[in-house]
This record gives sequence, structure tokens and C-alpha cells, in this order.
Amino acid sequence: MPPGLGLTRSRLQALIAAGAVSGPGGTVREPGARVKPGPGWVIVLPDPVPAEPRAEAMPLAILHEDADLVVIDKPPGMVVHPAPGAEAGTLVNALLAHCGDSLSGIGGIRRPGIVHRIDKDTSGIIVAAKTDRAHQGLAALFAAHDIERVYRAVLRGVPDRGSARLMGLPGVSAEGGWIRVEAPIGRHPADRKRMAVRPGGRRAVTRVRVIRRLGECALAECRLETGRTHQIRVHMAHIGHALIGDPVYGRQGAGLPEVARRFPPTGAACGGAGLRPSGHRTGDALRIAPAARHGRAGRGAGGGRGRGTGGPITCA
Repeated sequence: MPPGLGLTRSRLQALIAAGAVSGPGGTVREPGARVKPGPGWVIVLPDPVPAEPRAEAMPLAILHEDADLVVIDKPPGMVVHPAPGAEAGTLVNALLAHCGDSLSGIGGIRRPGIVHRIDKDTSGIIVAAKTDRAHQGLAALFAAHDIERVYRAVLRGVPDRGSARLMGLPGVSAEGGWIRVEAPIGRHPADRKRMAVRPGGRRAVTRVRVIRRLGECALAECRLETGRTHQIRVHMAHIGHALIGDPVYGRQGAGLPEVARRFPPTGAACGGAGLRPSGHRTGDALRIAPAARHGRAGRGAGGGRGRGTGGPITCA
């Protein structure tokens, strides 16, 4: 089968079950039928069926678009996928309207293929595939950690590579100009809505460096080697430098630094600063960054907008 078709094993099995594959003996009905070399086989690809979520025309900040993929700067407050309680107004609804007939279908369904996501209240870059081939390629890049994801966050305190306390924490080390945090992340044992650093969790690696001090806080750059739920927020809290305004993993109330009082109590100061998928359709790398954000911090547990930083302040 030509690799350019971008058909997965599960997609081929569905096509066989639907009677869309035929050979010298007629239509094939059994996915496990033995195939002998020599005879040709015909696969009839049906037109993509409409996706269940309905298309909704909404403004989108498109950073890049071509025949294979579209890159969006998602604002805080927008859900990525439709779900109970959020069936409309999602990024998927907006992409269905924006892309229209340019979607050739993912798994036979005319929908955008999203292989990564960020929280509802987090701003940042989302890459969506338009074709099966691009969807599989993006999934492989994320699985191989061949996509560079960069975030900026406002942290409580200033991480210092010379700190004996910090460097003495399990999984924390200095790596060039960065602080490397390798600590497994899993569900919190008492609160299933939270994540935590815990034995038996999934491997998670974050690198962080201070860009500049903000009084008793720091504007930091975080780079993800892995992409676990709430990874930056969990790792920064783990090393004692929780995101400012984080209502889940950060400290609230009295004793907050002056700069922290500028953020609403339900908004974590963190946001996507850039993404670079290597090996695009042309073989060239794409370097994509959102426009600078200004204004007060975004609301919600995921992330938001920083004030007066001259750039994005968001989290994963």
C-alpha cells in the first residue's frame, strides 16, 4: 500500500468491514484474511462523513496554515474539544467552520486532527492536522519528543541554580543555563482532579531558566521534554516556585509578593511562547510563536495573560 495514503491499521480494518476493499476473489470481509503476493487490491475511500460537532464561525488567531495543517494561538477561556457541558464554542467547532472543505478527513471523518491540547483557561499554540498523513506525522513527532514547546511563566520566588535546597531535591539538576526537573507525575492520591509528583507516575521532564526578576518573583522560560497534564504547574510547585495566581498548586492569601497581587485569584500566570515541529511536509522545521499578549492575567486554573511583561505569560 502506498505510504502516502496515510491509512492506519484501524482505518484499514474499518474499510474492510465496510466492504471497501476488494481483490481477485472479490470483496474482502475478513481483516485477518491471508494475502498472497502478486495480485492487486483495490481500496475505495468513501467521502469523509461530517463530524458530529457542528461548525461554528468564530474568530481565530491563525499563525500558520497550509494544505496539511493549521496552527492556532488559542485564547484563554476556549475549550479545545467538545465535551459534556461544553458542546459548543470549542476550538474544534471553530476549526470545522474555518477549514471547511480543506479537511480531507481524519479516519474517514471530516474533522481536524488534534494530537495535543492545553487547558481551557490556558493560552498557547495548538497544531491541528487536516489530513490523515499529517495527523500521523504530528503524532509521531510528539511521541518522539521532536517538537520543541516553549512556555513562559511568572513564578513565586526566583529559582537559583546555586541553591543547595533546590539542587538537593530529587530529580533536580543544573544543565547549562537551565534547571532540569525530572520527576514522575500521576494523579493525586486524594484529589483526582489534581496531579502530583509521585512514585509510579509517568516520566516528566521540564527545563526552566529565569529570564528576569520581577521583584520577589521571576519571569521564567519553561521547555517541555514531555507533555503531562499540568506538568509545568506541578513541577514548579514541586521545586518551591509555584506559578503566581495558581489556585490549585500555588499558595494564596497573605504573604503574596506585591507583583502577585496584580493577578486575579483564579488565574495562573503561564502561557505558550513558541512551538517548533521538526520535519514538516517539506522537511523544513517551522518556528511558530504567538503574538505578544498584554493586559491582566487570564482567569482559570490553566493560564492567562501577564501584565506589563512585553510577552506571553502562560502555562501548560
